[in-house]
Amino acid sequence: MLEEVIAAFERKDYQTAAKLLKPLLKESPENPWVQFYFARLHEISGKREEAEKVYRQLLRVTTHQKILSQARQGLQRLENIQQEERQKAIANAIAQPSNNEAGILVLETISNELKTLAAPKFAQIMQIDPYTARLMLPSRCWKVYRTGKIGELQFYGTQLQQAEIPCFWLKIAKIQQIQVYQVKYFSESSSKPTVVCQNGENQLGSINFEWSEVTAKVVGLLPIFEQVVDINVRGKLERKTQTQDYAQFCDLHLPGRNSILRIYDNGYEFHQGLEITLPANQNTIRNNWNGLMKWVEQHSLQIKTWSDFQPFGETVLDQTDVLNQIPSHIQLFRREKTNWDSAFHLYSGIVFVKNGSIKS
Repeated sequence: MLEEVIAAFERKDYQTAAKLLKPLLKESPENPWVQFYFARLHEISGKREEAEKVYRQLLRVTTHQKILSQARQGLQRLENIQQEERQKAIANAIAQPSNNEAGILVLETISNELKTLAAPKFAQIMQIDPYTARLMLPSRCWKVYRTGKIGELQFYGTQLQQAEIPCFWLKIAKIQQIQVYQVKYFSESSSKPTVVCQNGENQLGSINFEWSEVTAKVVGLLPIFEQVVDINVRGKLERKTQTQDYAQFCDLHLPGRNSILRIYDNGYEFHQGLEITLPANQNTIRNNWNGLMKWVEQHSLQIKTWSDFQPFGETVLDQTDVLNQIPSHIQLFRREKTNWDSAFHLYSGIVFVKNGSIKS
């Protein structure tokens, strides 16, 4: 009867082949040729997942070279179909001009327990091996996983979300368009504070706002690098760059105005406006900053603080293709450019775009 099945396949009479296979599956379910043609029938019927399972099962259990070759060819056909459909779907996704804009795909944190289940799905969607997939899934903080056209990223992101892998995507232009004001000092401390600040053109002015407008607070440390002279293993002097200190930053998000109020310790004028400065024996930038942050905290108890910048920055520092598109709006004196500055604005900008309208 197997010969009749083969003949039916050769003349593409799949209805007859299905009828002939039915009793063979009951009589000889372990026969690898029966299993192979069962997989072919699934493949031709469009049941690709079922076909793939049988093909892979054959690769594991049989040593018959011809069947192994046929099973591999079947898997290759399925992969080719999947690739064609993927490319067609991506082409459709970026067909609209707005979907051609540059964007980023961000992976959200996932517990180590769930990684075991998520890694194979992630590997299949992104077409990478499961081991690499597990390494790519973040457990500490957000991770910028991919850049590209926003339509393509939406295509991948939707599949990931359907597979219960948390992620989101956004246009880089949304971050580029945020207005950033460098806060010099708070001139009033009422429920409607006033800040004296500089805009992107270094023009000095003031902004009045209400604390209810602030939807997020982002804090982080940016390293301060200095060149130092050290003795190497050969006992010779050499110059190298080391982290000597950290600058403290705090962003207040005003999404209703598409603006960020950026405060940092060495740029804030503690002797102006709001009385923050401490007695002479305690009057240090660190103590004054802590006092200012305590005052901000008292007025923003219901506002979520985002403080995962350090681990996020470590994962994104080498992604220059993204960071080169992000103006840092950081006014620290630097002898050399560092990606840490753009990384902070990227982190704050992602929070702004994703959560700007959410108060928690």
